[in-house]
Amino acid sequence: QVQLVESGGGLVQAGGSLRLSCAASGRIFRINAMGWYRQTPGKQRELVAEIISGGSTNYADSVKGRFTISRDNAKNTVYLQMNSLKPGDTAVYYCNIKGFAGWAIESPAYDYWGQGTQVTVSS
Repeated sequence: QVQLVESGGGLVQAGGSLRLSCAASGRIFRINAMGWYRQTPGKQRELVAEIISGGSTNYADSVKGRFTISRDNAKNTVYLQMNSLKPGDTAVYYCNIKGFAGWAIESPAYDYWGQGTQVTVSS
C-alpha cells in the first residue's frame, strides 16, 4: 500500500498563488510518475501536470506557463506551484502516484490517489 497526504489548497483571489504538496509513504519502491489532476462537478478528472521518473514533465495546455511541478526524490514529495490563478482553476486537486511494488522487473504496478484538496479562485 502507498499513502498520499496532500496539503496546500485553499481560497485565493484571481492572480494569486498557491503551492500544493503531496507526500508519499509506504511500499513505494519504484515510482514511475507523480502528478496532479483536478476535477469539477459533472466533469471528468483531468491531468494538470505530471513528472516522470527521469524528470520530464507534462502540463495541460491551460496551465502551461503558470503552473510548475517539481519533486523532492529524497522525501517522495511532489509539489505544484500555481501562479496567476484564474477562477477557471477552481477544482478539487488530486495527487496521483504510479509505480511498481517491488524492485524486480515482474513486480506489480500500482496507481494510487490522494484524498483531494480544494482550490477555489475568486474573481
